[in-house]
Amino acid sequence: MIGENILKKINNGKNGLTSLSSQVQRMILGIMLLVTVAFMFSGYFIIARERLEYNKSESENVLKALSSNIGSDIERFKELSRLIKAEDKLVDFLRADVNSVDISMINDARYGIMDILNVTEGVDTVIVIREDMVMLSTNRFTYKYDYDLMNSYEWRSDIYEGKGKAVVSLNTNGIAKKTGNKPMVTIGRAIYDIESQDRTGIMLMNISSYIFDVMLAQLHYNDICIMGEDGTFIAGNRKYAEFFSSSFIREKTVHRSVRDNGKRILMSGCKVKDLPLVILKASDYGTGGTPVRVIIVLVILLIIILYVAAFIGTFIRQNITDPVYELSASMDRNKQSGTLQKIEKDMPNSELKMLESDYNDLIDHVNELIETLVEKEKILQRAELRVLQEQIKPHFLYNSIETISFMALDAGADKVHDALETLGSFYRNFLSKGGREIPFSREVRIVKDYLSLQKLRYGDIIEDEYDIDEKAEDFIVPKLILQPLVENSIYHGIRLKGEAGIIKITGKIIDGSLHIQVRDTGVGMSREQIDKVLSQDKDDRPSQADSSFGLWGTIERIRIYCNNKDAVKISSEIGEFTEIEIVIPGHDLKEL
Repeated sequence: MIGENILKKINNGKNGLTSLSSQVQRMILGIMLLVTVAFMFSGYFIIARERLEYNKSESENVLKALSSNIGSDIERFKELSRLIKAEDKLVDFLRADVNSVDISMINDARYGIMDILNVTEGVDTVIVIREDMVMLSTNRFTYKYDYDLMNSYEWRSDIYEGKGKAVVSLNTNGIAKKTGNKPMVTIGRAIYDIESQDRTGIMLMNISSYIFDVMLAQLHYNDICIMGEDGTFIAGNRKYAEFFSSSFIREKTVHRSVRDNGKRILMSGCKVKDLPLVILKASDYGTGGTPVRVIIVLVILLIIILYVAAFIGTFIRQNITDPVYELSASMDRNKQSGTLQKIEKDMPNSELKMLESDYNDLIDHVNELIETLVEKEKILQRAELRVLQEQIKPHFLYNSIETISFMALDAGADKVHDALETLGSFYRNFLSKGGREIPFSREVRIVKDYLSLQKLRYGDIIEDEYDIDEKAEDFIVPKLILQPLVENSIYHGIRLKGEAGIIKITGKIIDGSLHIQVRDTGVGMSREQIDKVLSQDKDDRPSQADSSFGLWGTIERIRIYCNNKDAVKISSEIGEFTEIEIVIPGHDLKEL
């Protein structure tokens, strides 16, 4: 078939259509003309373009480095807030009955916090508010409090939703203003009692914008302005604050051309990842560009390219297209025979001789494939017969479980009966009539049955939540991809943490693909553990005795099914959570 297609194209040339050699010559002439014209226009704009691209690249590098520095500093303050919420005197203050809280206890808690703050700089104040609204502050006299707002729920809703995680906001969430309206970056945490797990209060840590001014001064950046997402000026060169707009609130750098006192400048900006901060950088367009010697070199190269193009056109016609016509004629004669036979033709050069040899090898290979396919079809039919026979075996398991279940019910062992019913449901969905692919709703059913069995052992330590899009329920997925992930969450996440935990499974259809998330509130994973589980390097893969082998094996199955090495992603924070995201492409969506 391949040879026939080639022959048709070449025969068309013999029947009055434009020949390949003529097309090549015209194409080369067109390329020569196009290159000449393009060079004339591009030479005019190349200097301005190079200046702009250079400034954009420099700005992106600076913003990326500065974002990383700011993110590192904020992470340091988050860790500091974690230490503060565990301070003994503060814990006593939060646990105390409202009638036993006095000024002495408040001062003790304040001094305990200040002892921790003495090891660092930049924290302006720490405010702790109990659930009964009893409050303490390390810097209470320089703030004006809005008690009406403080008693409302709106300002703390995002902190509560964090469930103990650090939540970064601006200006004390609006409940307190610093004297002189100085801007602050606020880290908020909901505090939970380590023993009862009850929420005991909220901690707000205000970070002074002074640390950002010091950072910019040390880096000698006088063309940088740090803003809050709400347009609040934080630090840096204030005159650039007027150019802030919502278009800069993106993690990818955005560039805009603006005028500052009549001068055209490039304003670049981006959002600091996971923080309500935006960095703006002003750049002059500058006078640098492509040196004149580079233009001269390009002109010389243009002349050489035009000469080489003309030479190649003649060479192709004399040494390729004409011999190809001869070879195609031989193939055409072979085609007329009606069988897959080799051809014999003397070629003028080794390359075309290689083409003839490859064609003959292809003929031999195709004949071999035909024989192999016939044999494989016979083997496949025998294998399908064996699969049909194997599907009979699970019925014995179902009937056995059902018999034991009725025996337990007759004996009054209701819990044993319920457990067997759940086990039977689990294996019925697990085996799935021998199929390798099942609807996502059935995969979720397997997990629910599995967790029901686990709860019989662990009790209330496990809580499961589901957020499944209705459209995702019929999405076809490989069987048994969720249960190993949930099992890993229990045994290597929640159980090791020693406290009640939540496993949440989410399934959404986004841009035609199924996005699955399995999130647990266990001990989390280190970067090293994540890299080991996601590794595709033979030397880094976990062994079968390794606790992470089952998780790795499931991830590898998903990669093979999706034909995508990035089909699975893992994010985690030690002591907080682990989240595994799976993306199954939309071409696997089938109508059931």
